[in-house]
Amino acid sequence: MSRESAQQVPVKIHVTTKIYNGKNKDSIEWVGFGQYLEKDSSKYIKYEEIIEEGTINTIVKISEKEGLILRSGAVKMRLPFLINKKKIGSYESPYGVFQLITDTKRLELELEQQQQNTGIFDVLYDLNMQGSNNGTYHMTISFKEEK
Repeated sequence: MSRESAQQVPVKIHVTTKIYNGKNKDSIEWVGFGQYLEKDSSKYIKYEEIIEEGTINTIVKISEKEGLILRSGAVKMRLPFLINKKKIGSYESPYGVFQLITDTKRLELELEQQQQNTGIFDVLYDLNMQGSNNGTYHMTISFKEEK
């Protein structure tokens, strides 16, 4: 039996996360390279970040009404998104596993019509960790096929 696997396309990735917590605003950006693929009714963005503590492998899974960010390696995290619903995730640190709750306000994937394997994933969510409000997060992941 042969199973055809989805083809991974090399992409340039730009991740921007804006965090709003009361009067404080923080912004984190990362630019690098990874892969994009479509399998069944889901889209995937995969990339690797190198930080001081080691390598973080990230997989972003996006379907029509939900999304999931999985991180493994130096950081272990599971961050689920379901539009207008609260979802339980986790963050593993050297001090233990912490429960995360996301309350997703917006979840969109906009694919370029003119350019294949190019688009923007946009998610806006409130994040609670261990019952404490960590703020409102606005993350965008733009990706563009590398030729």
